[in-house]
Amino acid sequence: MSTVEEELSTEVQKQYKDSAMTKAGRLAMELNAERKRLKQEMEDMQMQIEDLSPATPTGTIDSYVKWIATVLSVFGVFLISAGFNIQGQACYASAAACWVYVGSCWNDKAIMIGSAITGTAVCMNLAKIFV
Repeated sequence: MSTVEEELSTEVQKQYKDSAMTKAGRLAMELNAERKRLKQEMEDMQMQIEDLSPATPTGTIDSYVKWIATVLSVFGVFLISAGFNIQGQACYASAAACWVYVGSCWNDKAIMIGSAITGTAVCMNLAKIFV
């Protein structure tokens, strides 16, 4: 079994090596310095985890609508590429409407504007076909 003194970093041990205080006082100072170092290391690790974790909410209605919109838009693009223009444009227009909803839930104007513009363009094209 190792002692607490053996588990301290060498930098901390060197800093208090020639101190005139008692062994208990020196150990307390070493432990405090080590605690501060570990706390800083934990904060750095927490920041790294926060950088890697997704920023969008999960498990809410808007998160499900987001994935429905993604699938509809991809499916719509593939349908248009396969020559099924009307069905593809209908899927893409539905996806745009879903994205406008998601943008309003997240208060994200860029998502709302981008989706509204592309959705309007697709709907105008659909209107030309049916009128």
